[in-house]
Amino acid sequence: MTLNDLIGTLGVGLILLAYFLNMFSLIKKDGTLYFSINILGAGIACLSAVLIHFMPFIILEAAWVIVSVVGIIKSIKA
Repeated sequence: MTLNDLIGTLGVGLILLAYFLNMFSLIKKDGTLYFSINILGAGIACLSAVLIHFMPFIILEAAWVIVSVVGIIKSIKA
């Protein structure tokens, strides 16, 4: 497993962790923790995609970061 694989696995793992914590009602789907884990995970996964020059995944993960940032801003305002 290469360094890029490890970085990508960590990022995707964090996204999945947020999802599963939400699914089992351990964190709120509109809470700052949920959005923070998603931002961190998607950002790391996006970095991995940048390192291997895989544009579709860069776009996907960058969009996920943006959506999560908007979510965390709404969560903080509420």
